[in-house]
Amino acid sequence: MSHHDRGHYAAKHSAGTRVDEQIAELIRKKAAGDVITCAAAESIAEATGKSMEEVGVNLDLLEMRISACQMGLFGFTPEKRVVKAAKVIDPGLRKAIEEKLQDGKLSCADSWDIAERHHLARMTVSETCEALQIKIKPCQLGAF
Repeated sequence: MSHHDRGHYAAKHSAGTRVDEQIAELIRKKAAGDVITCAAAESIAEATGKSMEEVGVNLDLLEMRISACQMGLFGFTPEKRVVKAAKVIDPGLRKAIEEKLQDGKLSCADSWDIAERHHLARMTVSETCEALQIKIKPCQLGAF
């Protein structure tokens, strides 16, 4: 959703979609006002055994904004995004990324998986995608 949709995140979901109170309680504890970091959302998923997608739906229903994307793509001030193109591209990493592309894009979940399998920081995968002009999409939390 764009900045024009800010404060209307719940509208992405059908009218019958309900808040999961277990997730919501942790969101409220970890949020600063109406903002929560991507890493905090990940920790909620881990603590509850729920998926990132489920946490993302609850963030939307609670009209929470997500900050500090772990891929560096959004939620930073004042730059908005902090990812920079890698200066050197590791051939093995490039191959791993290209094998997971769908419609020319790499999902956030696949980028995290690649980082874990290659023992790399998530930002390293993001920087490589930036250099290769590959979009990381969709976000596990549903932000994009």
